[in-house]
Amino acid sequence: MAKPLILVTNDDGITAPGLRSLVRFMSELGDVVVVAPDSPQSGMGHAITLDNTLYSTRMTSLGEDGAKEEYSCSGTPADCVKLGLQELLERKPDICVSGINHGSNSSINVIYSGTMSAAIEAGIEGIPAIGFSLCDYTWRADFEASKSFVQKIASEALLNGIPKGVVLNVNIPKLDKDNLKGIKVCRQARANWKEKFDKRTNPMGKDYYWLTGEFELLDKGEDTDEWALANGYISVVPTQFDLTAHHSIQQINTWNLNE
Repeated sequence: MAKPLILVTNDDGITAPGLRSLVRFMSELGDVVVVAPDSPQSGMGHAITLDNTLYSTRMTSLGEDGAKEEYSCSGTPADCVKLGLQELLERKPDICVSGINHGSNSSINVIYSGTMSAAIEAGIEGIPAIGFSLCDYTWRADFEASKSFVQKIASEALLNGIPKGVVLNVNIPKLDKDNLKGIKVCRQARANWKEKFDKRTNPMGKDYYWLTGEFELLDKGEDTDEWALANGYISVVPTQFDLTAHHSIQQINTWNLNE
């Protein structure tokens, strides 16, 4: 029986420790092909390259992690998935996994996430897809603690499939293996960023800005990803890419739009 074909991508770049860990984890489950950005693409959301050329390079020096093939791409995470599916892979993958991201993509962060946008792009193409993130922004974070959980979630997705139109947003708290309590399937917490711009002036007298801010949790529910993470659980949020607010259609239809 043929092994599952697993497409691995990310937004932190092809050399990121989180991706190298994910490649090793997935290599124990199937044949891995990596298509990932050649440089960091965090916060790119679902951007795609329309007004520039895309380049891809087959990598030969990264295979020690167990991948069958690896390609770097000059574009965004969504570009990587598009290029992989249309040009680089010999057949449709059985699953696409993105990450492991350096930092949280829980709650409102999913909107900006290149990690999740890569997974969503695969989901749009009908491929079961999961975005994995570890709530640790350091480059040398401990990804090994989450290995069995990451493999379990991916294995179950391969076995059972993921509902059509849905991708999984998985976030892992910054804890050692003994303190990870398990996995909770939950909803996305309501939250926002209170943003500020740190205005500075360069030596030439030109103003520039650094975006800063504070995360503001607006949700006290105990069924959310933020609650799960704060209480030692890995959160799994089924995320849909149909952005229609179906519950609002009836209300908007009461407007006098055709008079």
